[in-house]
Amino acid sequence: MIQIIGIGLIAFVLFTLQQTIYKKLWNKDLTATISFAVSHIFEGQEGHLKEVIENRKRLPLSMLKVKFQADRHLVFEDTKGSRTTDQYYRNDVFQINGGEKITRTIKFMGGRRGYYTITSMDMVATDLFMTNQFVETLPVATSIYVYPKIFDSNEFRRSLQQLNGEVLTKRHLLEDPFEYRGIREYQPTDDLRSINWKATAKTGDFKVNQKNYTALQSVRIFMNLEDDGVLKKEECVEASLQIAAGLCDFFLKQGIKVSCFCNGVDMINGQPVTLEASAARGQMEAVLRSLARVDTDKPVVDFNSYFAKRLLEEANGTITCFVAPNHYSAFLNLVEEYHNIGKDYIWFYPVLDTKDPEVPAFLQKNVRFLHLKQPQKTN
Repeated sequence: MIQIIGIGLIAFVLFTLQQTIYKKLWNKDLTATISFAVSHIFEGQEGHLKEVIENRKRLPLSMLKVKFQADRHLVFEDTKGSRTTDQYYRNDVFQINGGEKITRTIKFMGGRRGYYTITSMDMVATDLFMTNQFVETLPVATSIYVYPKIFDSNEFRRSLQQLNGEVLTKRHLLEDPFEYRGIREYQPTDDLRSINWKATAKTGDFKVNQKNYTALQSVRIFMNLEDDGVLKKEECVEASLQIAAGLCDFFLKQGIKVSCFCNGVDMINGQPVTLEASAARGQMEAVLRSLARVDTDKPVVDFNSYFAKRLLEEANGTITCFVAPNHYSAFLNLVEEYHNIGKDYIWFYPVLDTKDPEVPAFLQKNVRFLHLKQPQKTN
């Protein structure tokens, strides 16, 4: 009996001792990191998240859980021990010996355009008998851009070919209002603003300034993501961002300057997208990053209030592309005003229905309906 009590007492002392040791030392010289392998991927592409656990002390950990949460639009391949609600909650279990380092790579797919961060992780360990749990929260600073995919369809390609023809023509045929090459007789098709009143007074007949020609300088892309109808067009809104990416890619590859404006707000700075014209090497990446960060869960700013002045100001040597999935009256009135001052433009209009929406007569020659495939349902 005494032996049994002695053994029990020794067992209790050892059990208590290991509890004390693990409570004090479990996270000593224990490190855990998680990081995205690359800074960006495109929608639908595969990415990798790397977990590194290192236990530099001799004390083994029979069970160590690493927990973190990520956005649900990062679709992870291995979901064992994980769950997805409004977020994706990951729970990985390790058994790590003293002096051991474990590296694990987790595959995922960029399910939707966005900018995604992981800001913290939890390490949860137990003692040898798994009777007590010890928890530590670690800061994490890792992020990844999921760029919008470059829009592509037969309709879009045909529209780009047509637009490209107009661009190539205007590269050589745009008039420069600041350079003159003479005076000629007035024609009925001439703009009254081009009349040279001094020459008219001198000769008694209407004379107009004859202008030199200049090259196309840039393409402007204006996106209006307003979607306030009863039936939301989320797929069309996302397609609008993909179309803008496709336009920028197309023109930048030809060395044409591109500027990009959108009334959707940036999830980091809360401001609408405003990218000035550039054909520099980094412009496409700047466009993709800006489009990835557009937060469609937040209300857009009023397009007319924010961009009307910029749109209507003199833009010699520029072709304007509108991208919008709706034709609400206020925006339509602004486009009509732009149309009436004789500026060149084209409106890319993504639609889910097979039947094209009805638009005013003035717009019909300038609108290009892009029909989307019915989207696959995702979690």
